[in-house]
Amino acid sequence: MKYTFKNIGILSISLLIASCTFSKKQTSNHHNKEMGHGIELVVLDPGHFHASLLQKNALAAVNDTVRVYAPEGVEVKQYLNNIHSYNQRTESPTAWEEEAYIGEDYLSRMLSDRKGDVVVLAGNNQKKTKYILEAIKAGYHVLSDKPLAINRQDFDLLATAYQLAQKKGLLLYDLMTERYDILNIIERELLHTPEIFGELLQGSLTEPTVSMESVHHFFKTVSGKPLTRPAWYYDVAQQGEGIADVTTHLIDLVNWQCFPDEAIHYQSDVKVLTAEHWATRITLPEFTQSTLVDTFPSYLNKYVKDNVLEVLANGTLHYTVKGIHVNMKVTWNYTPPKGGGDTFTSIKKGSKATLKTIQDKESGFVKQLYIQKSPDMDSAGFEDQLQKTIQRLQAKSPFLFIKDMGNGTYLIDIPQENRSGHEAHFSKVAESFLTYLHDKNMPQWENENTISKYYITTTAVELAKKEK
Repeated sequence: MKYTFKNIGILSISLLIASCTFSKKQTSNHHNKEMGHGIELVVLDPGHFHASLLQKNALAAVNDTVRVYAPEGVEVKQYLNNIHSYNQRTESPTAWEEEAYIGEDYLSRMLSDRKGDVVVLAGNNQKKTKYILEAIKAGYHVLSDKPLAINRQDFDLLATAYQLAQKKGLLLYDLMTERYDILNIIERELLHTPEIFGELLQGSLTEPTVSMESVHHFFKTVSGKPLTRPAWYYDVAQQGEGIADVTTHLIDLVNWQCFPDEAIHYQSDVKVLTAEHWATRITLPEFTQSTLVDTFPSYLNKYVKDNVLEVLANGTLHYTVKGIHVNMKVTWNYTPPKGGGDTFTSIKKGSKATLKTIQDKESGFVKQLYIQKSPDMDSAGFEDQLQKTIQRLQAKSPFLFIKDMGNGTYLIDIPQENRSGHEAHFSKVAESFLTYLHDKNMPQWENENTISKYYITTTAVELAKKEK
C-alpha cells in the first residue's frame, strides 16, 4: 500500500495506511520534478530514531522528496511523525515530502521500483547486512547507521558487499557521528603533536595503551521525551550484543584518531586477543515501561529466567591494531540513578603525556578532555609547549583555553556553547558522505577501516561465546 506523506500528524498516518493510494500520475510528477535536482534518498525499514535524525535539517544536495519502504507498524509511524515535526517547527522548518510504500513486500518493491540514489538504513540489525547487500546489488549507494554487522555470518556478507560496491563504483558508508565532536577533533590534534604527546606507547594485555569504557541506559530521555525502544531491541540476535554495537563508535575513534588516513587491514594489522560478555537483567515492568509492550515476545523467551529478561548487552574486548594494545568495556544498565546519566572514560598513553576524556557525575555528565604530562617531563617546559600548541589550535578554534588542574594535569577547556550536540552530528556525517558521493573521492582507508572494525567486533562476539 503506497501513500504520500506531506505535513500530516501521526493520527492521520494510520488512516492513510488503511485507506490511501498513490496515483501513478503523482509519482510521475514527482519524478519529473526531481530529475536533475539533487540526490534522491530512499529510507528502508526505519526502525531506529537515527533514521529521522539524518533529516532533522535540510541537506542542500538532497531532493526534498524521500521514498520510504517499510512494513506496517509503529516504527515507520514514529519515523514519519518525526519528519512531520521537523516540517512543522517554527525555527528552520524542513520541507520533506515522504512518499511511502507500506507492505510486507517492501524490500522487493524497493528493488523492483529502483528509484532513488542512496538507501538510508537505521533499524533492526539482524536484517541490516542483508539490506546492505541487496541495495548494492540493485545499484544503490548506502548510508547506514551502525552496526553494519553483528555476527560472523554478517561480517562475511558485509565483506562481499564492499567488494561488490567497489566493482560497481558505489559508496557504502558507516554513520560515525563521534568524529564530529569538537572534543574528539581537538584530542586528535593533540595526539599528533609530538612535542607534547610524544608517540603512542605499544602497551600490553595488562597495561593497554588505549582504554575506553562507556556506560549506557536502556530507559532514558532523548530530546526531552522518554525513549521508547522497539521490543526487538532487547533481542541480541536482532540488535546485537553490546560489544558488537556501541564499540563500533569507539573502535572508529581509535582508527580515526590514532592512525589518521591510514588503511587498517584486518588480515595483517589486527589481532583480537580476549573478549567476554555478561547480561543485564530486565524485569517485565521495566520492559513494558521501555517498550510499551506488556508481555515478553516469544522470541525473547529463551533469554527469560524466572520472569526476568537477561540481555547480553555488556562486554569487554582486548585487541591490537598495528601493534598497539586497545581495551574496551561497554555496560548497559536499565536506567541511570537519580541525577545520573551515561558515562564515558577514555585514556590514550603517549611517551610524553596521557590524554584523558572523562564524562561522569563530577563533570556534570559532560565530556571533558585532559592532558597529563609524564612524570619525567619538565613541568615548565611542558606547559610552555602546551600553551604554544593551544595558540596554534586557536586559529581554528579561538574558544580553546587550558586550565592547570595541578599535579601535571591540564583541562583542555571547550565551552559548552562551542560544542554541537550529538543530534547535530548526523547532518555532518551526511554532508561528508554527500561530498564523497559528488566528488567520487572517498579514500580507500574508509572502506578498509570499516571492514576491520567489524572484523574486530564480530570476532569478539564469537570469542566471548567460547569463553563463556
